[in-house]
Amino acid sequence: MSDLFDERFEEPPDDLSPEPPARPPRRVVTVSQLNASIRDVLDRQLGELWVGGELSNCRVWNTGHMYFTLKDDSSQIRGVMFRMALRYLRFKPEDGLRIVARGRVGVYDPKGEYQLVCEHMELQGFGALQLAFDRLKKKLHTEGLFDQARKRPLPSLPRKIGIVTSLEGAAIRDII
Repeated sequence: MSDLFDERFEEPPDDLSPEPPARPPRRVVTVSQLNASIRDVLDRQLGELWVGGELSNCRVWNTGHMYFTLKDDSSQIRGVMFRMALRYLRFKPEDGLRIVARGRVGVYDPKGEYQLVCEHMELQGFGALQLAFDRLKKKLHTEGLFDQARKRPLPSLPRKIGIVTSLEGAAIRDII
């Protein structure tokens, strides 16, 4: 008695039916080859790009790498920023910050998942300017440059006036 798995999938053609069309041979690839092909296609099609969104699930692991999710109103993508790139950031990434990230879409082969491999990150919009201003203000304050003892009274009349302008500009003619 034959086993069910010994049977052919296709019905054998009967003598009156035309010959079925020849099928191309199967091309079987491994999972690793498939992931490598996907990585190549993504790299060729997208290359380096800028992606904007909001940070969430942002964590720096003991390896020094930061893993995060970048999301907008209707979608999200996982992201990673490796230790070497992370050390050049000018701000501390936190959940809720709106950022613009530069990187490439990569494939994490062991799980077959794609992610944004981030090389650079900037704050987006007004928050970036405000954060830079606050950081500079805090730095100058810790250096003691806002202390009352350092302040001098302004003179009633200046002794010298400096002007920076082009030699061909209208401003130099106005001054002369």
